[in-house]
Amino acid sequence: MHYIARLLAATQLSLLAACSHLEQIVSSESTDDSTPASEAGTQTGAPESSSSVDVDQLAMQETTDNDQTLSEITRAEAHSDSQHAGEQYHNGQYLNGRDESAGILITPSDPAIARDPAELIPKKDVWNRMRASFKLDMELTNPRIESQLNWYAKHQSYLDRTFERSSLYMYHIVSEAERRGLPMELALLPVVESAFDPFAYSHGRAAGIWQFIPGTGKHYGLRQTWWYDGRRDIVASTEAAFNYLSDMAKYFKGDWLLALASYNSGAGTVQRAIRKNKARGKPTDFWNLDLPRETRAYVPKLLAIAKLVYKPEQYGVTLFPIDDKPYFDVVQLESQIDLSQAARLAKIDVDDLYILNPGYNQWATDPLGPHRLVLPIDRVEDFKKAYAELPKEQRVNWTRYRVKAGDSLISIAKKFKTTPQVVKDVNRIRGSLIRQGQQLLIPSSYEGADYYALSADNRLESKQSKVTGAAGTTRIEYTVKSGDTLWDISRAYHVNVRKLAKWNGMAPGDVLSPGKKLVVWTKVNLAKSTTSPTPTTSAFSNREIIRKVGYRVRQGDSLYLIANKFNVSVNDLVKWNSINKSSILRPGQRLSIYVDVTEIN
Repeated sequence: MHYIARLLAATQLSLLAACSHLEQIVSSESTDDSTPASEAGTQTGAPESSSSVDVDQLAMQETTDNDQTLSEITRAEAHSDSQHAGEQYHNGQYLNGRDESAGILITPSDPAIARDPAELIPKKDVWNRMRASFKLDMELTNPRIESQLNWYAKHQSYLDRTFERSSLYMYHIVSEAERRGLPMELALLPVVESAFDPFAYSHGRAAGIWQFIPGTGKHYGLRQTWWYDGRRDIVASTEAAFNYLSDMAKYFKGDWLLALASYNSGAGTVQRAIRKNKARGKPTDFWNLDLPRETRAYVPKLLAIAKLVYKPEQYGVTLFPIDDKPYFDVVQLESQIDLSQAARLAKIDVDDLYILNPGYNQWATDPLGPHRLVLPIDRVEDFKKAYAELPKEQRVNWTRYRVKAGDSLISIAKKFKTTPQVVKDVNRIRGSLIRQGQQLLIPSSYEGADYYALSADNRLESKQSKVTGAAGTTRIEYTVKSGDTLWDISRAYHVNVRKLAKWNGMAPGDVLSPGKKLVVWTKVNLAKSTTSPTPTTSAFSNREIIRKVGYRVRQGDSLYLIANKFNVSVNDLVKWNSINKSSILRPGQRLSIYVDVTEIN
């Protein structure tokens, strides 16, 4: 089996002993700022320019990007209910090898892991090259760093899986950091962000190995369309992440710890903490700032990983061997190509192609670009030769379709797994009017939908098929209607909105498309209902007056006062925002409130 294909092997590594220990960690350190269980990877908005950074603009973007029930800077706290006893949740996946974003096992099954990896490390490996360019203080000690070090050092199997996944991408990331003269520790940031899972997707809507949220990704040139998500593109997202980190370092005058904190919680959050300390005459270095809990653990996590890489023998760990040579190369294309065709030309499995090109959501590359593929370096020449010989019209399959009564561009595009804009562009249609009997040329896939196992739709279907509900619940499928939201549907079926999102590989604030199939595990007795509960026939018969309101906490506010102001209950406020009744509200904190706009006080 090809090396990449092994990353898809459904081999579940046993972590029963580790899980028992982790349960104690979660229980005993639930209030510890440095607990490794907190999820990292939150990002906030930042300007696209790499020459200057406007912190006020950043703060504004933080607010704009946040359509979650909690501010993105406190996403780890919102995830506290996802940290299961006996399972360690870490950056979008559980440590038992389950891919939280897709429900697919991508744990490596390489027999080499059973041996001592130190015996396999070549004389010239990427780790030695990395250590030579470390620039942060590897002698720095702090209880928060030690806590993370202890956790990582006790979980060799987790390090093995994470670093084997990284082996496909690490040479490129290290080379890019070296080219820019950046601290090489930054190349390890995806360990903290995503455990190098290219399909990682958090409930805060962060995606890819660098965990960009939508707004920040767009600021740094990462396009996000139905066809393509640049946040998962290994090459594009690495460039964007290093641009972002460089911007932050420049703004904070070369202080990389503050830059890293800003990558996690936003420059505005860090700057406010600095101003607060200055006003009180306190030090303004990272270790003395009053930052969100997640951020207080985030920087120590990276420093801990860097220390393990710097001196693995000191901490009793081994590093998965990664040669200091490129695994892949980027091949430029002329136009859209079916990924099954590309895999055939490169003589690799289509799943292998998706692992190297996780940015492509569908069965083909984006017709609007980028027109490129990442391929194993030993397959590049064969691909180029075969690609040059392939007629352009055979790069994707073409179907002639006669418009029928009732057809629309949307329905036709959905039928052929493409977009209305592609249909319009190919057929040179202006506007949205089509006529019955009109002949259309539609690009379509060469293979059936199931062939593209790692497309976005198939990853979602795989996840939906694997999740199970609580005892006493029934699995149903709900078809999204125009105007539906996850919150509406969760209320109609009496389920938690975060659980509903999790069952369907989404974030609570994601926009739903009409026709999308959602899995719901509910206790609603459908057999006794004359009609299935839906957002429009059950709890929300008057949903046209229910609106989501973003509220900024003011000085002196309490949950009771806010609930009274908007005519809602404190329990609802707590549930909508995933906070505790005892939580202390801070001025400027954003809350999401669902209100009847005719009854606001």
